[in-house]
Amino acid sequence: MDRREVAAVLAYIGRLDPRTIRTGTGEARDQIAQWQALLDDVPFATAHGWDVREAIRSHVLDSPYPILPVDVARRWRAHRRDRLDRHTDPNPAADPDHPAAWRAELLRARNAVAAGIPSPSTHRQITSGSRPRDVEERLREIGSCIPPAVRADLARYRPSRAAREAAVAEGVPDALGARCDWCHAPVGSPCRQRRASPDGTARGHAIRATPHPSRVDLAAARINRVRTV
Repeated sequence: MDRREVAAVLAYIGRLDPRTIRTGTGEARDQIAQWQALLDDVPFATAHGWDVREAIRSHVLDSPYPILPVDVARRWRAHRRDRLDRHTDPNPAADPDHPAAWRAELLRARNAVAAGIPSPSTHRQITSGSRPRDVEERLREIGSCIPPAVRADLARYRPSRAAREAAVAEGVPDALGARCDWCHAPVGSPCRQRRASPDGTARGHAIRATPHPSRVDLAAARINRVRTV
């Protein structure tokens, strides 16, 4: 930013935070010189995402302290880092047998992206190809993201899940698809042993290997209602 832009920035800050206003001519001149020295490489605004007024407004809203030129410079550096982190260098058009020209073109492209002139070039854009298909669409095509052999090996570590999958495959009602009215296990969770304590309250901690019969009947009744409809 040049002196004129720095003066405009200080005037904008003064409207948002009167504590930063310098009334003396000498103080105002020194303030402009200080800000310009630290914001010399910070643009006033770019075509892609940076506006110094937004950075100032964000600081005034978030911090109880008056804004300093280093606060603006740090926000700009963070903005530059974010753009470069999202940028993947395309292959320069220069001859790779001329390293100096190749490197110069690469640096020019990076500096332009950091300065906000072009948008970052993402990996998907430079590798071409169409956008990846929807994940659910791909799962419908392959049936499952877990191969059958792996699913069989995992069955002993996931007995409840394996029992549900076997029930669905055999056309038997999935009892865990309904809430258990006896032990109050939610949908998808296995039933637990429910024992009455001496004070009359019900307690249940141990997981049952099979769901309660009332839960099985409830799941079957729901399937029958669906089939009837």
